[in-house]
Amino acid sequence: MCGKLYIVPTPVGNLDDMTPRAVAMLASCDLILAEDTRTSSVLLKHIGVNTPMMSHHKFNEHASVMQVIEKLKAGQTICLISDAGTPGISDPGFLLSRECRRESIPVETLPGATAFVPALVNSGLPTDRFCFEGFLPQKKGRATRLQEIASEERTSIIYESPLRLVKTLEQLAVVCGDERPASVSREISKVHESTVRGTLRELITYFTENNPKGEIVIILNGCGGEKTPRVHKNKYKDQTTL
Repeated sequence: MCGKLYIVPTPVGNLDDMTPRAVAMLASCDLILAEDTRTSSVLLKHIGVNTPMMSHHKFNEHASVMQVIEKLKAGQTICLISDAGTPGISDPGFLLSRECRRESIPVETLPGATAFVPALVNSGLPTDRFCFEGFLPQKKGRATRLQEIASEERTSIIYESPLRLVKTLEQLAVVCGDERPASVSREISKVHESTVRGTLRELITYFTENNPKGEIVIILNGCGGEKTPRVHKNKYKDQTTL
């Protein structure tokens, strides 16, 4: 009898964001595929789960995917997790899910955390239609992607590292214009979570003067979209409009 793959989101910050259903699934499955077993062991210890783990990340997934498929065909129930958030969203997951589909192995994805949703809602920019870009190419194809984003009418969502944030904001300002409204959210659900809103030029100035740290989500208004209204600094210390 064929087993089943469960794709299980994990917290993007606060470990208490883990859902009871996700905890129960990780505790009852035969094997957990973890992006980094060292990182995941901290979470599993926190929620009291002792299920065996196996490493499954972007550097070994092509080599290990068929091994996992064979375990599933043998009847095992396997859970896939990433270091944070929902596997398959800028994390390993697509390749295994695709192979399961090809082999008619059932896959179920549990609802749960992903960083871009709270960042999008916090931004104050339109949420009715949006485009998820994830991490932009570092070299080949980057200029083309930036031009495509500049002409995108929907709100764009971009993941970035703190070391490249200012550079990316500067490149966006070149193709989109200094006055394009945007927001930068960092450390979603963690102690030092913050969201800063403003024009691209204002955000460049702010993060040049205030060295960013942690995981970054950029939310960019679509071309032709209405400008965000000028408002005073938010009364909450972690949300700032420039």
